[in-house]
Amino acid sequence: MNDTLWLLLAGIGAGLTGSVAGLASLISYPALLAFGLPPLAANVTNTVALFGVTGGTIAGSQRELRGQGRRAVRLAGISLVGGALGAALLLHTPEEAFEVVVPWLIAFGATLLLFRDRIRAWAARHSQPDRPATDGPVRAAAWTLVLLLLGVYGGYFGAGVGIIALAVLALERVEPLAVTNAVKNVATGAANGAAAIAYILFAPVDWPAAVSLAAGAVIGGLIGPSVVRVAPERPLRWLVAIAGLGLAVHLATS
Repeated sequence: MNDTLWLLLAGIGAGLTGSVAGLASLISYPALLAFGLPPLAANVTNTVALFGVTGGTIAGSQRELRGQGRRAVRLAGISLVGGALGAALLLHTPEEAFEVVVPWLIAFGATLLLFRDRIRAWAARHSQPDRPATDGPVRAAAWTLVLLLLGVYGGYFGAGVGIIALAVLALERVEPLAVTNAVKNVATGAANGAAAIAYILFAPVDWPAAVSLAAGAVIGGLIGPSVVRVAPERPLRWLVAIAGLGLAVHLATS
């Protein structure tokens, strides 16, 4: 198969799985390695190309994002800063050091998503009705820190950041998974965009591969939200979690 067509198809698959499950790199990163790119070049090319998922998913998620503007802007701003920090970290430290912990982070996020309802029930049982007034700011600061760290992770390596972000946002509030997924795509897209700009300027992006992969990612990203919109919430959440565990095993053994 022609390399350009191969990467276009891989991009469609990555855009679809990225918008639905936050697992775009499960397809795109191995595809770039198979294309012949070394790990660092594959990583930065993957980050640049997958920004196409953001454009596709935002365009396809207008229904879910209605009324979420202020929340999405806040999350995107935090993720943007984190993504820039993650890109700087990658450009100044050995990539191998962080890759060691990536499978564990993804597995943790998938587990959070799998046991989300039980975690919420536990939190409700142990909540205190007379919590001090400072709890609100403290909780907000904790969420900000978590989202900032997710942005750093997304800017540095990014494989599976969507599954972790989806798990975190699913714990934050009760809402349809399609809405959580749409907001997650905005947040992770901001981190990805910040990192992509840095990599375009300072890293070895393979442009023919990036353009082919990005074109497919836009197509897959457009299709993905319609899948989330009609799929049952619990089976989809379990499917996403199991796929996340599969990605963790894949990265740990590759």
